Order: sequence, then structure tokens, then C-alpha cells
Amino acid sequence: MSENFITRAFVEADYDPVVKLWRDTDGVEVAEGDTRADIAAYLRRNPGLSCVAEVDGLVVAAVLCGHDGRRGLVYHLAVAQARRGRGIGRALLAECIDGLRGQGIKRVLLLVGKDNERGRAFWLAQGFEEIAAALPLGKDVG
Repeated sequence: MSENFITRAFVEADYDPVVKLWRDTDGVEVAEGDTRADIAAYLRRNPGLSCVAEVDGLVVAAVLCGHDGRRGLVYHLAVAQARRGRGIGRALLAECIDGLRGQGIKRVLLLVGKDNERGRAFWLAQGFEEIAAALPLGKDVG
């Protein structure tokens, strides 16, 4: 299998292989907002910001990216275990950041599980910082 990868926009047709990748990746939780309809709506609201990486036509990495007009948000960055350490995650993140900058976004936020040490190390190595003064809160409203 080729070691080269290509990146491109995440499209609705990628849903099945991407969700399989997320389910197979420790530290990524497929949750209530990750249905086919919800992801399709997210992609439509944030066109061209979410990305996938392919090797030989197979999806090996994916990330959801969008913004609310003020802050960028990154969700579910995952790279297939056999493809980690080759710069694929960094390449997808760079595309997200470039896309957000192009839309005037100056700060990007994300959540990483407290027990996801590998994920935490990745994000810190990419220049993200822990926000000690903030506590993430959530509420299901649907």
C-alpha cells in the first residue's frame, strides 16, 4: 500500500467509512450528534472546513471542523492506527486552521477526554493549550 496520502473535503458520502474510523479509534466518542443527518447538516453549515485523508482511495483519517462566526471548533480528529505518526493528523489540522483563518476566525477550541493521554499529547504538540480557568459544561436539549 502506498505511503502517500491525499486530503480533501469531507463529503456526505464519506459518512460510513468515517464513522467506522471514529468507532475504531480510542478517545473518539460517536455520540448523539453524529447521526448521518446531523453530520450532513454540519457539513452544509461549514462547507469545505471538514477534511478526510485517503491512501489508495480508502479513508484513513478524518476531522470535523466548523465555526460559530466567532470561534472555530474541531471535533473527532482520528487517524487509523496503522497510519499514525506519518503527519496525516497534522496535515488535516493544518487544512482546518487555514480554512478557519480564511473565514476570519482567530481562535480554535476543542475537547479532549481527560483519560485520552495520546490525544492530549497530540493537541499540546500542535500548540493547543489547556484552559485551566474554564470548565466545559454541556446539556442535552433534544
